[in-house]
Amino acid sequence: MIPKNTICLWYERDALEAATFYAKTFPDSSVDATVRAPGDYPDGKEGDILTVDFTVMGIPCVGLNGGTAFKQSEAFSFQVATDDQEETDRLWNAIVGNGGKESECGWCKDKWGVSWQITPRALTEAYKDPDRAAAKRAFDAMMTMRKIDIARIEAARRG
Repeated sequence: MIPKNTICLWYERDALEAATFYAKTFPDSSVDATVRAPGDYPDGKEGDILTVDFTVMGIPCVGLNGGTAFKQSEAFSFQVATDDQEETDRLWNAIVGNGGKESECGWCKDKWGVSWQITPRALTEAYKDPDRAAAKRAFDAMMTMRKIDIARIEAARRG
């Protein structure tokens, strides 16, 4: 069944490689189907993989092998809520270690340019702390990090 709403991500030529990586890395993820081009198009030939239907953590997506006309940007990102430091490290290290790049405040990019926010639930809870001084301490600590260190967030929150 075709979902009512699907996220479409533009790739140069490697949507299947990206979808396969996501399926191996994230729970509740899969590569669901490929569609081959029925004819030549500006950045491909008849028979090339045109689109890949895949699921990332339960979210239906389609990867379009559209060529070099467009690039990914931070204007779109997947935000992944992690339960502990082990999960945070595993996902961060998988993305960065597979040709990705670190950024600030829990953000990183995979090798295809898709942005990811690897966000521990402890960080989100710290932002919502009714003690606004504790929330600010946690926020200020986060602003100095690349990959989020939950122990440092919790220590800052406690003061």
